[in-house]
Amino acid sequence: MVLTHVEELDDAAAASAVVFASRYVQEPLPRYELGQKSISKDAAYQIIHDELLLDSSPRLNLASFVTTWMEPECDRLILEGINKNYADMDEYPVTTELQNRCVNIIARLFNAPVGDGEKAVGVGTVGSSEAIMLAGLAFKRRWQHRRRAAGKPCDRPNIVTGANVQVCWEKFARYFEVELKEVRLREGRYVMDPDEAVAMVDENTICVAAILGSTLTGEFEDVKRLNDLLAARNRRTGWGTPIHVDAASGGFIAPFLYPELEWDFRLPLVKSINVSGHKYGLVYAGVGWVVWRSKEDLPEDLIFHINYLGADQPTFTLNFSKGSSQIIAQYYQFLRLGFEGYRNVMENCMESARILREGLERTGRFTIISKERGVPLVAFTPKGGEEGASLAFRLSSELRRFGWIVPAYTMPADLERMAVLRVVVREDFGRPLAERFLAHVRMALDALDDEARGGPVPRMRVTIELGPAAKGSGEEASARVVKRESVVAVQRSVSVAGGKTKGVC
Repeated sequence: MVLTHVEELDDAAAASAVVFASRYVQEPLPRYELGQKSISKDAAYQIIHDELLLDSSPRLNLASFVTTWMEPECDRLILEGINKNYADMDEYPVTTELQNRCVNIIARLFNAPVGDGEKAVGVGTVGSSEAIMLAGLAFKRRWQHRRRAAGKPCDRPNIVTGANVQVCWEKFARYFEVELKEVRLREGRYVMDPDEAVAMVDENTICVAAILGSTLTGEFEDVKRLNDLLAARNRRTGWGTPIHVDAASGGFIAPFLYPELEWDFRLPLVKSINVSGHKYGLVYAGVGWVVWRSKEDLPEDLIFHINYLGADQPTFTLNFSKGSSQIIAQYYQFLRLGFEGYRNVMENCMESARILREGLERTGRFTIISKERGVPLVAFTPKGGEEGASLAFRLSSELRRFGWIVPAYTMPADLERMAVLRVVVREDFGRPLAERFLAHVRMALDALDDEARGGPVPRMRVTIELGPAAKGSGEEASARVVKRESVVAVQRSVSVAGGKTKGVC
């Protein structure tokens, strides 16, 4: 005998069985205070999902250096580790081991003087901002120790860097009361001048910060020249001023594309380096790294030891609890790609950047200010003085009609009149997208030109091909007429008896 049990749905469950037939999609959302009643999980998901549809597509966000695509296998590992708190090292020893492996891989990639069987000194962070805070604190503390030992005041520390630094350096200076001495930029030179930087160093300088991959133009600063000039000054003064390299963007590029370039621990004054795993380390947002040349470069009094999670655990971070997923994802990329894989990805990115650069130059409307050697990005400024500066912001806005997010910004002090657009090439921005982007740039320029002339603003270009005329028309069977038209917001097709038509957007 077969027993059948039919479960009756109550009214609320029945109403939410089909989300868009439920009352939830018609009621006002509780935005700034907690709702009085629960709603179904399906409705909650769908409401939030639909709101997020109005966000821009991460893949079309050309403003960001941050990774927007990973392989499905890595996505699965991220989900599997998403409920692990990285701070619980004793409870999750394998995750801790994966972090240690990553630190050692990165330190050796940057030529740290680590012997066989030795462990490198470093830590995973939530990004390069935290990494820079930690490195800066280590420099400040070591400088304070030296000054106190010499009986000198230690209340006026400073850092020397270029005006092109990322805002996290300004945050460090303000949060931890360190003066930021910036080398001004000038026309044609958009990164720190090593000669000027060394001239600004004094006995209160805790370090000179060099940028391997400027946020503004992607250019690598000359760390080798900075090291040589600073070494000579240290010999004369006895100050022992060290160097930190902010390799947030370039740290996972230079070792694979420019292995001969000396910027890392091969230079004796480079004491620490930070790099963003979530940029060209090819991991989703939320992971950075900082590594030190040796244990002596990280003061012991900055490291905390805790035992209430089950064992003695050393910790040197600004936060405590954080997810393990990005650490796991970083190790996946190292294991999956190896040196060869990273080099192939970076070479492809540089090729896409070359296509973009050449395509923009062909328009005759822009001056490229980024270098071919550096981070795979294209920074360009419209020609035409003040009118060109205005065009940069209007073009940025016009490109959003196609879904592209391209930042337009003014340069730092002394170059404020220069407006720049920047396209960052990431792993998932291949040749087809690069070519489509260039087509949209040309269409946007045409639209802005028409708008400036007071005419209609074309939103789409359509190619209409009129095929062979019908038999008996007296015209050549092979005759074809191609007519190009600008249309507003719609795509049209034209039918001709006996002919073939197509519209190309």
